[in-house]
Amino acid sequence: MLVLDSGGLSFLAKRNQDTVAFIRVLVRDGAWPPMVPSVVLAESTTGRQRDDAALNRLLKTCNVAESLSESLARRAGALRHLARRGSAVDAVVVAIAEPDGVVLSGDIEDLGALAAHATAVRIERV
Repeated sequence: MLVLDSGGLSFLAKRNQDTVAFIRVLVRDGAWPPMVPSVVLAESTTGRQRDDAALNRLLKTCNVAESLSESLARRAGALRHLARRGSAVDAVVVAIAEPDGVVLSGDIEDLGALAAHATAVRIERV
């Protein structure tokens, strides 16, 4: 499973040749659509249509995880405790990617620390 944090979401929302080519590769490899936890929207959106237009276009092609179960929230909390760094949103992103998922992010330090305690989660820099 491919999971986007706010950096990954913002990167892919850019409509340029590089991101379009990158998305085509993800589609070809069966990694599309990505999962976007709803808490990532709190970090990524402004509530202003003009500012959010590119993100909104991309989100129409993604799966948005609209709820956070108690067990997933507890797993995210455990990851944060073990890593001793990262935000709650970062921890949720990594927990959703478990097991065997890939997270696209610009923040590989915090997410990498969390993923070090997760089950088979890879962090890829965008």
